[in-house]
Amino acid sequence: MLRQVFDRELRRLEDEISILGGMVEDALIASVESLKQRDFEASRRIIAGDHQVNEKRFAIESDILVVIATQQPMASDLRVLAAMLEIVTELERIGDYAKGIAKINLMIGEEPLLKPLIDIPRMAVKARDMLRQSLDAFMRRDVELARSIPPQDDEVDALYNQVYRELLTYIISDPSNMEQANYLLWAAHNLERAADRVTNICERVVFTVTGKMTELDTHFE
Repeated sequence: MLRQVFDRELRRLEDEISILGGMVEDALIASVESLKQRDFEASRRIIAGDHQVNEKRFAIESDILVVIATQQPMASDLRVLAAMLEIVTELERIGDYAKGIAKINLMIGEEPLLKPLIDIPRMAVKARDMLRQSLDAFMRRDVELARSIPPQDDEVDALYNQVYRELLTYIISDPSNMEQANYLLWAAHNLERAADRVTNICERVVFTVTGKMTELDTHFE
């Protein structure tokens, strides 16, 4: 009977993590779209909504600790629960990156963008897709999928480098562009860090299944 209760609680926690992941994915894409469209109201909604991400994280953490205390989980079960604690922390931090991008939009203010945003939205979509895959790998306990995701970070890094080079040319051509260029580079950096957080989630998937903590390679051979 205890095992049935534990399995039911585990499925419920997985559902809650999926909901939190969806919230973070939406915030990441919406934050970049608000920057691209210069939509200040949307940015303010993202910033205000970040507390919901935080509350969801803390609620899940609390529930996990209750399960640990009351359900007498075995070693393999403890790995799953420990991974969940790490994953919700990573999700909350990715949510913070989305909030940071929304704040950047407000800090740039009414000033027109130096150029239409192309690579930064691509970074957001790629980071979102990687995040979605990593959560799918966790739910399925799929080690091979988890290992296949971190190398995709090469694409995010390449886009970041492209953004950096392009913004540098704007600064060189007109030093007055420096402030906004720095803001946009900050936004790109947040997306690059979000993709790095996905690698941490993938490492937790491997740990859950194998019991071994290994640093996953983020580059193709």
